[in-house]
Amino acid sequence: MIKPLNGNVVLKRKIKSNTTKSGIIISSKNENEDFATVVATSDYIVEDGKKIDIELKPGDDVIYKNYSSTDVKCDGVEYLVVSYKDILAIVK
Repeated sequence: MIKPLNGNVVLKRKIKSNTTKSGIIISSKNENEDFATVVATSDYIVEDGKKIDIELKPGDDVIYKNYSSTDVKCDGVEYLVVSYKDILAIVK
């Protein structure tokens, strides 16, 4: 298991199916490269000398800045590590 530090978040990419319910195959380009699920977060971030709790929790679906991630592989599973500040939104 990966435990992020210093305001980082571990994400797992959400992969959109490229086949419709009726079996039609659509473009193979992954259109949701910037959607992911939170796997783990650091406990807090420090900003201006103050601890600020991270509002994310494991299982949250988020949109993130995909150019700022670090790819890691742990136990055969691929994850992304991004800064908390690079999480743009929680998808409800």
